[in-house]
Amino acid sequence: MTATTLPAPGLPGRLVRALPVIGRVIREVEREIDAVYYLLTIFVTAVVLAVQTWGLPALVLTALALVPVMFVLLVILARP
Repeated sequence: MTATTLPAPGLPGRLVRALPVIGRVIREVEREIDAVYYLLTIFVTAVVLAVQTWGLPALVLTALALVPVMFVLLVILARP
């Protein structure tokens, strides 16, 4: 297999990668794509713990925050 190089990120990409937590996660996902599964596991665990702690409001706020994400995914899937 050949190694592929990614193009240099623009200014917004460099700014996001400079953030302490988010930048490290982005660099880790760029290095190894399997890190996405770990991130999903961490997210689901955090939601379960939030629901156990705060109950239904945590679940409702999580669903409300994921509405734009699902909307974008549906638009991407519906494109011809």
